[in-house]
Amino acid sequence: MRKLSINAIIKSIKSEEIFEAVAEDYSFTLKIESYVPYVCGAVHDGHQFRKSLWDNCRHTEYERWYEEDPCTKQMVQSHPIVIAGCDSRFEYDLNRAPETAVYTDAWGKELWKSPLKDNEKQHSLKKHDNFYRVVNTLLTKLEEKYQRVLVFDMHSYNWKRWDREVPTWNLGTANIDIERFGAIAQDWSNTLGGMQLPNGIVSTSRINDTFQGNGYFLKYITENFSNTLVFATEIAKVYCDELSGIIYPEVVKSVEEQLKEMIPLQSEAFQKAL
Repeated sequence: MRKLSINAIIKSIKSEEIFEAVAEDYSFTLKIESYVPYVCGAVHDGHQFRKSLWDNCRHTEYERWYEEDPCTKQMVQSHPIVIAGCDSRFEYDLNRAPETAVYTDAWGKELWKSPLKDNEKQHSLKKHDNFYRVVNTLLTKLEEKYQRVLVFDMHSYNWKRWDREVPTWNLGTANIDIERFGAIAQDWSNTLGGMQLPNGIVSTSRINDTFQGNGYFLKYITENFSNTLVFATEIAKVYCDELSGIIYPEVVKSVEEQLKEMIPLQSEAFQKAL
């Protein structure tokens, strides 16, 4: 993996180069092994939290981890195109619009002991802007090459905080064109529901049950790329103990291995549905 400037990453995409890079400020990674008609994204995978913010933050490292989406990059790491955030959503949230990407409070608790200085906020927003510059370049290139592009927007959620039965997988479709893409979305939900997981975990899948797919990553792509469909795909944190922070690597590996087959097949079905 190389460390590249944002301009170098953009230039490499425009030239259709094969590369794996981390942004020069270590805010996100991008791997392109081949230019295929699908992308895997993990915008909440990151846990980094820059040191200049530590003393001013009220949330503990565990509290930040609890609301992040650990291992979501690992679940899709074997695919040809993977883009993933490295920084914590508590520094800036890639799944929120710029005007709300830097939190003042998070999950009912004030985030900062004193108001965040403007230079710190602008530092974070510059990272957010750079990420979306690259996303825009990447999808522009893929839409030039293919009639349709599929984006797998991977997330996880804390199922133990719900006071009712919730699905292993949730697909949020509130902001996609259901008339065009409703059938393929249902197909993806059905596929996820058929996953076989270890440790006696039963895989279930529902659409718009716990979340509706209201994230900025999906909205930005949907609004700017008419032939790209985003699947906001959430897995319940059955792959870890969300209360202790212990990861179950056998569950993560099982998800990764099955998605290795399921995602390309779903992309192929999407292309054939033209």
